[in-house]
Amino acid sequence: MNNIMIEAIDENLQRGIKLLNSINDQEYCNKSVAPYYSSIGTHMRHVLDVFSCIFNGLETKTVDFSDRERNTLAEEWIVEGLKYFEEIRSNLLKLDKVDFNELIYVTDDLGKGRVTVQYTLGSALVQAHSHAIHHFASVGYIINQLGIQLPDADFGYNPTTPKEVEKS
Repeated sequence: MNNIMIEAIDENLQRGIKLLNSINDQEYCNKSVAPYYSSIGTHMRHVLDVFSCIFNGLETKTVDFSDRERNTLAEEWIVEGLKYFEEIRSNLLKLDKVDFNELIYVTDDLGKGRVTVQYTLGSALVQAHSHAIHHFASVGYIINQLGIQLPDADFGYNPTTPKEVEKS
């Protein structure tokens, strides 16, 4: 199970890296697209922050999704975003021998205050992966509005989402 999860998450993270390698800093931090006026960099940094929360809490088995790094350099400069991607990938690839069924405590603020629940490490990683895909879809909208090509056809698509088949 570990290898399949790690491989799937890593493949998706590499899509983000591919995007960063195909745009410039001005496109990366452009906040002109309505309705949220967020940048590609903001979404990328946020996605990586969620993974970072998991890795930061592994030793104590307490993950706090509300305690994010919010590294503004990683959302403003591609070179910093790429460093953050590589840091997260490095931490992910170290998990090949870790028990994904290990119980951890996960805290987050759901808008009505902080709550803590028990997860498995695997379920936290699945949540972070799905969250990344969701944000990549939002980035896909920004990319489209800025007139940039998607880095690949699967960028921002959940594997369970049906794709329309081209008609001949």
